[in-house]
Amino acid sequence: MQVAQKLYENGHITYMRTDSVNLSATAIDDISNTVTELYGPDYLQARKFKNKNETAQEAHEAIRPTYMSASRVKDAEWQKLYELIWKRTIASQMADAELEKTTVDIEISTNKEVLTATGEVLKFDGFLKVYREGRDEDESDDAAEGMLPPLTAGRLLPLSELRATERFSRPLPRYTEASLVKKLEELGIGRPSTYAPTISTIQKREYVEKRDKEGVPRSFRMLVLKDGEIRRSEGTENTGAEKAKLFPTDLGLLVTDFLKQYFDDIMDYGFTAKIEGEFDEVADGKLQWNEMIEAFYGPFKQDVNRTIETAERVKGERLLGNDPETGKPVIARMARYGPIVQLGTADEEEKPRFAKIPAGQSIETITFEEALTLFKLQGTMGSYEGKELSVGVGRFGPYVKWGDEFVSIPRGTDLKNVDTEMAIGYIKAKQAAEAPVGEYDSKPITKGTGRFGPFIKWDGMFINVPRRYDFERLTQAEMNELIEAKVAKEANRYIQRWDDEKISVENARWGPVIKFGKKAISLPRKADGSRSTPEDAAALTLEQAKSLIEAEIPGAFKKKAKSPAKKPAAKRTAAKKRT
Repeated sequence: MQVAQKLYENGHITYMRTDSVNLSATAIDDISNTVTELYGPDYLQARKFKNKNETAQEAHEAIRPTYMSASRVKDAEWQKLYELIWKRTIASQMADAELEKTTVDIEISTNKEVLTATGEVLKFDGFLKVYREGRDEDESDDAAEGMLPPLTAGRLLPLSELRATERFSRPLPRYTEASLVKKLEELGIGRPSTYAPTISTIQKREYVEKRDKEGVPRSFRMLVLKDGEIRRSEGTENTGAEKAKLFPTDLGLLVTDFLKQYFDDIMDYGFTAKIEGEFDEVADGKLQWNEMIEAFYGPFKQDVNRTIETAERVKGERLLGNDPETGKPVIARMARYGPIVQLGTADEEEKPRFAKIPAGQSIETITFEEALTLFKLQGTMGSYEGKELSVGVGRFGPYVKWGDEFVSIPRGTDLKNVDTEMAIGYIKAKQAAEAPVGEYDSKPITKGTGRFGPFIKWDGMFINVPRRYDFERLTQAEMNELIEAKVAKEANRYIQRWDDEKISVENARWGPVIKFGKKAISLPRKADGSRSTPEDAAALTLEQAKSLIEAEIPGAFKKKAKSPAKKPAAKRTAAKKRT
């Protein structure tokens, strides 16, 4: 959509946020002249289209090139989209393609069965001269299969060879981004301006992932009758291969199952079209907007309240089996940062072991043997300098755990290839990168690069290094300057701190607040209605701060009793996989 916006802003195409198929008379004349000039008058068939969708945005013309004589644009990145728009536009005003289809019934002299052959010949290519619709299905085009030799009725056909090939049914192809947009159009969901953000959002939230899938070799049987003899043979084919398709993730499947269970009305494909139809009735004055909103919001609010009260956290747990060494259950489930396999349960004395399920595997498809392999790969591998050494996969990718420290491993590294020597190498590389580069107030200064850019670390404090500094050649004086500025800023930020309780009183934009975890609680107004001042905040005691936190977050300081874990067999299993 960003490329389309650039094409529009630079005058190459008409307004692109529309699903209209209507072309102006001027545009049709321009297209007709271009077709006649490029391909001849036989290829021209001017026509007008009407949108079948009643809610289509007809305020604008159909998306088309501004001038049909311009078949290219200079920018290579823009050219792909522009070429697609140009071809579709010109093909819409071209003659139909003419195909001659022939079906031949061939009788067999030895029995009553009939063989059928079907073929077609392209007599006039018409609009196919410039444009052929692509397909998502991974189907091979066998040109010879569609060709038939000249035949006449009653002709005797001698048997040259009769071949019988075993074939298997194929599942429906997965969606690509293009075929998903087409399906959304068929269902009447969304508009051209919403398709791109919708598809990017479901990928960003990791409900689906766009990836390739390797095929699996599969053998098939063949029988060939020739010269009165039947010969048997076997062949192989690659099945299940997918390229650049959208695959549902474990998180996406669980969220979908949860929504279908508790919000089945909203998940109905016709819901969006129904609501849009009601909005049209509101616009036409046939329906009161407040009545329409109330009819939707009332039942929806009841569903939300009921779900909050009764629904349990969905984990999609699946019992794979029991570990042969310990007898503990092996469970595949969804954790906070993605799908994992778990050895043991939380109600046991020994803490459960966890291993992250890598990309390409799923809670619903992982086998017991694959899960045990993951525990071996993501487990303890010895010690280094008296600290336990292990490897694993976390939220931000693979890592080496050394004692209580975590050392990142480059993404894409196969843990099968990470041995003890390599793990120690990653630790030494991190130690070298984090070696002190200076001192301030007798405390070491280290450098690093994080999510928000380069920084220096001092006394547990992370200090961003602005671009005006040369990060690779920071001097001691510059580091002192950055630290002093940060210390001064932090000193002005805090009014009081109780680190053991994780409570602080801080200056904020609209007055002092109490910080408890990620929660910010404003101080109450004084008796005269004025705001509390920093001086008032400085006089607060710890007990007073806790009482204000309790009033905002009931039970904030009560120790939560650990509830006994449910037995894996009683837990809800993951839903069946969609194809």
